[in-house]
Amino acid sequence: MKIVELPKIIPIFPLSNFIMFPGTTVPLNIFEPRYLQMVNDSMKKHRIIGMIQPKKSGILKKPDLYEVGCLGKITSFNETEDGRILIILNGVCRFKIISEIKTNKLYRECDVEYTNYSSDISKKSNEVNFTDLSIIMENMKKFFKKQGYIVNLKDLEKRDLSQTLNDLSMASPFSLEEKQILLESLDINIRKEKLEQILNNYIKDEFENTTLQ
Repeated sequence: MKIVELPKIIPIFPLSNFIMFPGTTVPLNIFEPRYLQMVNDSMKKHRIIGMIQPKKSGILKKPDLYEVGCLGKITSFNETEDGRILIILNGVCRFKIISEIKTNKLYRECDVEYTNYSSDISKKSNEVNFTDLSIIMENMKKFFKKQGYIVNLKDLEKRDLSQTLNDLSMASPFSLEEKQILLESLDINIRKEKLEQILNNYIKDEFENTTLQ
């Protein structure tokens, strides 16, 4: 898929505590009427949904949105007997919201652009250095352990280096604001630097707290 083939107007799924990155794959359980309508409409067109973080401002049913989100393409669709829809989304490309479209639909739609994120699809961004990634993986393991998470990062190590970085960014127990910073990083090397900074801050804080006790 090329940038020019991506839809300019997309359905928006504002999901709290969730940020999707290009190349990642996530399952979603859809049960709200507005999002059931959204998924069914999307299946009739391009199978594209825009995943984005809602802010804590705005009204409850229509919160303000962050400017940058990630397109997800529906690669699996299953309806359950109790009316839910189970889908699998593949992260395609980041987008920036230009404006929200007024419609009579239950869900929200936005006019978006992909200008700054062509590297998500072209794969022409500079590759991450393996040594740098190894250090990040070690620090991530320490961080996960201190946070009480038991994870197996071995599968991630077998993947493309930049893809591993995106998977780590999405799976990490960082704050939503920190994940949004990672999502908005223009290329993979900037994301690597931001991820290192965030990890170092956590490790530094943990060290200082331990030292003070």
